[in-house]
Amino acid sequence: MKRILALTALAAASSAAFAQSSVTAYGILDGGVSQVTGLRGGTRTFLVSGIMDGSRLGFRGNEDLGGGYRALFTMEHRMEIDTGGINNRPLSGSQLPDRLTNATLLGLPTFLQPAVDNVAAALGSTIGVNLANNMWDRQVFVGLVTPFGAGLAGRQYTPAYEVSASFDVMGTQSSLAAGQVASFPPSVDIRVSNAVAYRIAQGPFSASLMYGLGEGSTSTGRMIGGMAMYKADAFGAGIGYNTRNNERGDKALSSLVLGGYFAIGPGALYGQYAQVKDDNPAGLSALRASLVSNPQLGPVIGGQVADAFTAALRQDGRLYHGGYKMVTGPHTVYLAATSYDDKRPNNADTMSYGVAYTYSFSKRTDVNAVLTHFNNKNLGQAAPGQAGFIGGVTDRAGTDSNSVALGLRHRF
Repeated sequence: MKRILALTALAAASSAAFAQSSVTAYGILDGGVSQVTGLRGGTRTFLVSGIMDGSRLGFRGNEDLGGGYRALFTMEHRMEIDTGGINNRPLSGSQLPDRLTNATLLGLPTFLQPAVDNVAAALGSTIGVNLANNMWDRQVFVGLVTPFGAGLAGRQYTPAYEVSASFDVMGTQSSLAAGQVASFPPSVDIRVSNAVAYRIAQGPFSASLMYGLGEGSTSTGRMIGGMAMYKADAFGAGIGYNTRNNERGDKALSSLVLGGYFAIGPGALYGQYAQVKDDNPAGLSALRASLVSNPQLGPVIGGQVADAFTAALRQDGRLYHGGYKMVTGPHTVYLAATSYDDKRPNNADTMSYGVAYTYSFSKRTDVNAVLTHFNNKNLGQAAPGQAGFIGGVTDRAGTDSNSVALGLRHRF
């Protein structure tokens, strides 16, 4: 009898322990039709995945360890519901902007155009999202929450991107999101692998510090970032900063983002400012080595071609974003405008503006409509994508583009 009672007590204790642990499956399925003008070949219509949100499947785990301690994890898998795949290419495919395909615009003599064509083809083949087909490309990390903050380790969103997303009136949704006009090269690192982070949250205030290990190196590929945000119903403000080194250990992309919002009338007014700087673009070491060792070019001319592409991929820009969001019952209306001011000699300026509308059938399901105009000036050549992918480039530099998208989103 005592044995039976002991086993019963043990089972009850085990049940209580398991009750403190949970694993949740969640996801978003978002798809629709997008029609884009200004692309090579004229106006084109696409069935796309990710108009308002990138489609995904995720798992979250949480275990209460007692004493204010919790263990947690997140695993988030990218999905493309139009193809069933886990990666995507821009709407313009492998096409690069004119400033990377024209020898004259690169500052090279015209007889080097064949060499430029070869390099552009190689670079164009690398443009896309998750071309390596990583299973958990969106996020995968484990963490420990303590009374003194949380420590996380794995692939995570960067601090500067968190601030950008929080003070983007679109919340990174659709072609009107702030980052769409500066997506190639990207103006901010969205995620970083091999990262450790420390986070704190106290009421409306949150902050984090992140260190991305360059696969064991203290300098090569390293990323450092931090952010602080205050978000309440009436107003919010935040600042975030990322900086990383390239594969040679040189300082590469740095992004400073400031943003805020405040409630006004039936909605909220959003604003954001970002400084982007990159004097040493990452991922070009192999390109330089192949050009310098090319017997048809030789080390001198090969080095000149490599220098030209490096200069064209550098960044020095300012991003300005503003918008208004209004929610009335099942209706949500967004007005948004973003401008990217390119300070480099390329002067590839782009401005976007437009309107988005969402009608919610329930908390989980809604339909969406987005109308966006991209105004490209000088060597600006951006085409509108949507939340799940970048649009790529228009047919020629200075060509404007319009996008109309209609979609259905379901969360589970």
